[in-house]
Amino acid sequence: MKKKLLSVVLAAAMMSTLLTGCGNDTSDNTSNGSSSAAPANEQQSSESAGGQETTEPVTLKWAIWDQETTRYWGDLKKAYEDSHPGVTIEMVDLGSTDYMTVLATELSGSGSDFDVVTIKDVPGYATLVQKNAILALDDYIAADGVDLSQYAGATDQVTVDGNLYELPFRNDFWVLYYNKDLFDAKGVAYPTNDMTFDEYDALAREMTDTTFGSQVYGAHYHTWRSAVQLFGVLDGKHTILDGNYDFFKPYYEMVLNQEADGVCRKYTDLKTEGLHYSAAFSGGDVAMMNMGSWFIATMISNLQSGEYDSSLCGNWGIVKYPHAEGVEPGSTLGTITGLAVTTASDTPDASWDFVKWVSGEEGAAVMASSGNFPAVMTDEVVDMIAGLDGFPTDEASKEALTVSNLYLEVPYAPNVSEINSVLDSYHGSIMTGEMSIDDGIAAMNKAVADIQAQ
Repeated sequence: MKKKLLSVVLAAAMMSTLLTGCGNDTSDNTSNGSSSAAPANEQQSSESAGGQETTEPVTLKWAIWDQETTRYWGDLKKAYEDSHPGVTIEMVDLGSTDYMTVLATELSGSGSDFDVVTIKDVPGYATLVQKNAILALDDYIAADGVDLSQYAGATDQVTVDGNLYELPFRNDFWVLYYNKDLFDAKGVAYPTNDMTFDEYDALAREMTDTTFGSQVYGAHYHTWRSAVQLFGVLDGKHTILDGNYDFFKPYYEMVLNQEADGVCRKYTDLKTEGLHYSAAFSGGDVAMMNMGSWFIATMISNLQSGEYDSSLCGNWGIVKYPHAEGVEPGSTLGTITGLAVTTASDTPDASWDFVKWVSGEEGAAVMASSGNFPAVMTDEVVDMIAGLDGFPTDEASKEALTVSNLYLEVPYAPNVSEINSVLDSYHGSIMTGEMSIDDGIAAMNKAVADIQAQ
């Protein structure tokens, strides 16, 4: 993509942001495709794998979730339709609850008519590959000269037996959020983009106030296992597929010791109360919280709409994830959201063109316009996100948008769903005190070994 064209797309996307803001109102951007368009099975592709355009109209049926509350679905649909006359994108909302299970069921039926599907997670991706429900894209990628290096290694981690079945269009990664007002009130220097875990732990303890009625929690960990376990994969030497999880131990010890000392809320209380991480941070009593970059758009939009009290959390920032001693600063965890072409599609060429566009620089500009993180992070996209109204203005927060090493939380494996389930289960057992750290990790090791031996 020529830089001049990208600049035009960025300018158009920024104008859309200025006109519509970063709120959750998607009424202007998420209407379904025109019902007057001809059925997909009566149409031809608008563009072939070799890039030759046709003039015949085409409707592509696209599986998504949470259409009404996720602005970028409508933004992508509108931008693509505007730049591709004759193409209609029909979005079908399958809901976020059990989305991948519902999608797999839909694609298993003989009557499935989805052309493009959104892949929410790697376990779901593995299921669709195994069901032969989505196409290998390698021939299209080669024919159109798509440069996979722009995905910073993410596509390598979801390649299956030499074949790639999805392209990522969104690539979220974990950062450390912090409340500047709490640090200012205590006269403590802000966290930095280069902190070891020892330095992070010491800072969390320094920020903690256990005084009844005026508590400040130095850190907060959501109940997901990824909030604790995956500190251990930042060295690039380990993954959740290892089968031996002794490397989790120091991070469980750090978090459970913080719990015991009142540095963070207890896991059992969070589960009992159902406290969401967004409510915890926006409540104004959490100094630091590890969470994904997806929360940036939520912070911006909810502060602008008044849903969050700006006096409690309006003065916020982000820094890079803490890292183990000797690990390069900027190493972090990532999750990708991808697009795939179904094997049931009657218009695979047109479907591929949509996948390629959304996952490329044009789609990246549209994603960035609402504060979301595309898989392709150009300098222009970083500047665009950092320049959004409501994004922290300090240089450290902008610097935190770039990463040095990105490791997928869940890399591909045929049995990744089963491994994921085991690690989830024993994480809960350790955090509730049902099992000791050593016993819980030993149980993980045995259960995953049994899975891998099958």
